[in-house]
Amino acid sequence: MISNESLEQLKQNIDIVEILGSYIQLKKAGVNYSACCPFHQEKTASFMVSPSKGIYHCYGCGVGGDAIKFVMEYEKLTFVESIEKIASIMNFELVYTQEKTQKQDSKFLDKIASFYHQKLLSSPQVLDYAYKRGITQESIERFYLGFCGAGFESVRFADEMGARSEAIELGVLGRDNERVYARFFDRLMFPIYSPNSSVVGFGGRIMEGDNVAKYINSPQTKVFNKSKLLYAYHLAKESIFRQKQIIITEGYIDVIMLHQAGIKNAVATLGTALTSDHLPLLNRGEPKIIVSYDGDKAGINAAFKASKLLALEGKDGGVVIFEGGLDPADMIVGGRVEEVRALFASPIPFVKFVLEQMVLNYDLHNPLQKEKALKESLEFLHSLSALLQEEYRLFLAKLLKVPPTLIRVKSQKKSTSPTLSIQEVYDVAEVALIASMYENESFLDLGVEYLEKSSFKECFREYELLLSGEREDSLLQGLLMRESARVMSEEEFRKQIKIKAIQDLEEKIKLLIGKEGVEYETKIRQIQEMREKINKIKKEIHL
Repeated sequence: MISNESLEQLKQNIDIVEILGSYIQLKKAGVNYSACCPFHQEKTASFMVSPSKGIYHCYGCGVGGDAIKFVMEYEKLTFVESIEKIASIMNFELVYTQEKTQKQDSKFLDKIASFYHQKLLSSPQVLDYAYKRGITQESIERFYLGFCGAGFESVRFADEMGARSEAIELGVLGRDNERVYARFFDRLMFPIYSPNSSVVGFGGRIMEGDNVAKYINSPQTKVFNKSKLLYAYHLAKESIFRQKQIIITEGYIDVIMLHQAGIKNAVATLGTALTSDHLPLLNRGEPKIIVSYDGDKAGINAAFKASKLLALEGKDGGVVIFEGGLDPADMIVGGRVEEVRALFASPIPFVKFVLEQMVLNYDLHNPLQKEKALKESLEFLHSLSALLQEEYRLFLAKLLKVPPTLIRVKSQKKSTSPTLSIQEVYDVAEVALIASMYENESFLDLGVEYLEKSSFKECFREYELLLSGEREDSLLQGLLMRESARVMSEEEFRKQIKIKAIQDLEEKIKLLIGKEGVEYETKIRQIQEMREKINKIKKEIHL
């Protein structure tokens, strides 16, 4: 059982943007973040996350809550499982009150990484290979490189730990019928970490031989998803946030060599193309993105796909292609550090790179080919904002050698599906009053003294939910997401609640005056009573 103290400490340290951002792509929207809701189909983002309040709310389907509730709903977990999942993401160590119910976390991946690291340090030939590639002893320690020797050693290590089943589940070992084997035998090992510095998998590089894959990665496991991770992000993130720039390369050694050269905002994809699954990680800190790939056919193709994705997402940055069969590691080893820095300082913008690569696929001397090139490039251009279309209109015309009149800016279609505006019309004062009563129960007592449900014109339902104690209702949570949902000081609240009471009474007087079927004397008496209340309240707040 998780101790209450541990649970409270975890809750106090939860960054809802970090937790939700590891599941869905969040975009900055003023003081909040927005996204397309993961709980229902929508094209216009109506899912909002408030980092200051630690809650989320969807104005489309009404779901809402805190980070714990999100993980419970998204992953279909129990409360305890959700807490443990969040603790894992945050690298937070939970404390349990009963040893027998404590979830045993053997940290097997950390221990096998240490085993491989020590194996490397005691293997002169493998160390010599690393040194020849330009990797220093300092980098071996910093990136915690290792060596998986003979296969039986990994199997024996897992057995000595009593963790054979876990090793298979985590992809360190494999099973072929009855045979259990080491997936990475005779490979230089690159531990892969989560953004919060937990070992979640490995990459392994063969050092000689042409009949096997040069690199292999851990298979998909409960903690390892190569499509969402970036190698060395845990080491690079401080520089990424400080420099507002991230450099994405193709290989582990490229990253290590760039870090050695002082370019410490470099990371690498894990043998896969850059995909939309990487966007939540790339959105952290909103850095400028530099895609840095090899100049071979595979590298150009990967850069094209990445550029198209990032251009459509409106990302700033561009592409750097290393020509002549070189890669960043080669250039660093060759002493061309300043040349590498210069390339990173002048990337080809994503839109420009995409258009250039599209046109290169066609023979522009052939009118029919040119027409196809025009059609494909216009289809891409029209998927961008009107401003970007205008910016690149003349560039595309020059690229295709056609009159600019053929490159027309096309306005993007507006969604015809009914959606709720994030900035719905709410009375600012009512929202602030509700938010203040939500945060302070003594304020709610004062609210009951002065206001009825009918006193709220826009937020009457939310006030009703507060009065009935339904604090977790999605409608109420949605109201708390609004920028106007600020918590007042006691002095300000007392004044505003009384002003609201005056407005309410004045409205009631107007309605009573025009009401039929009420005796004249009764009307006069009720109006007089309400005016006396108004005068009393005005004196209290010196109006």
